[in-house]
Amino acid sequence: MAVYVDDAIWQWQGLKWCHLLADDIDELHRFAFSLGLHRSSYQGPPRTSAPHYDLTGFERDKAIARGAKACTRQEIVAIFRKVRVPRATLPPKRRHAPVP
Repeated sequence: MAVYVDDAIWQWQGLKWCHLLADDIDELHRFAFSLGLHRSSYQGPPRTSAPHYDLTGFERDKAIARGAKACTRQEIVAIFRKVRVPRATLPPKRRHAPVP
């Protein structure tokens, strides 16, 4: 099994961010834990269709040093498509009742 990171190109709160994905969700959580990430920072179904963690550029370097595979944008998109949960299996989005 493998763990992957893309380039840290996404700007947010003054930092550059990237995505951490894995072939297996248990491997993803184990790897994230080894990086010191909290489970509360996990993003996955039903909020997002692909299980992942967002990493800062610093955390990305640490992930690569621990064995994560650095990926191009095209490679990470292919991995995202492979690990995502099909929409049909996600619970329906809750809609708020209209305010009278």
